[in-house]
Amino acid sequence: MSVNDDLKEHTKKGTTTVGIKCSDGIVLAADKRATLGGRIISNKTVEKVYPIADNIAVTMAGVVSDAQLISKLITAELRLKKYRTGKDANVTETSSMLGSIVYQNIRRMSPIMGITGFLLGGADKDGFHLFDIGVDGSVLEHDDYVTDGSGFMMAFGVLDTLHKKDMKVNDAVKLAVKAINAAMQRDTATGEGIDVYTITKQGVKKVFAEKLNTKITC
Repeated sequence: MSVNDDLKEHTKKGTTTVGIKCSDGIVLAADKRATLGGRIISNKTVEKVYPIADNIAVTMAGVVSDAQLISKLITAELRLKKYRTGKDANVTETSSMLGSIVYQNIRRMSPIMGITGFLLGGADKDGFHLFDIGVDGSVLEHDDYVTDGSGFMMAFGVLDTLHKKDMKVNDAVKLAVKAINAAMQRDTATGEGIDVYTITKQGVKKVFAEKLNTKITC
């Protein structure tokens, strides 16, 4: 077991996020539930997929305040860089920048451990890229798919079974929904709905959003 896998086991993040690399783009998906300690539902409408540039988006997991702040910081940095250069962000450089921020965040002195994890997908002149930014600041690139959060084992089961090489974005969107839904059936920290974004040469686009009604009426 790698250091990152060991950290994931001991600092499981209450959510499920999925990233799929396709021949014509990237698909990112996540549920909408926020919990306190993975037991009490604190919010049912959390946006966990976040565009940080015209050509890049991330999924967020972990401590909500830290994840949101880091996403805002990286977004501001990329906007400033584009203003200076007039060019879209390089995806690989952005993943390294985000990894450095996460590395510093989890090691700072604080009563609350700044546990965050991100999946990052983007498109640039070099093609399409999918990265997993671990809770320890590690940066790993994936050529097929990746999942993160407390429901990752259920999602991986679906992805391992149904994923096909060189999938198109339209098919990968359906697969991502199935993977998140599988996690929602078994993981108490995953639920309420699913958001799916695509990143193609045309940019970042929200293509699926469904809120699930979990109320029981008699």
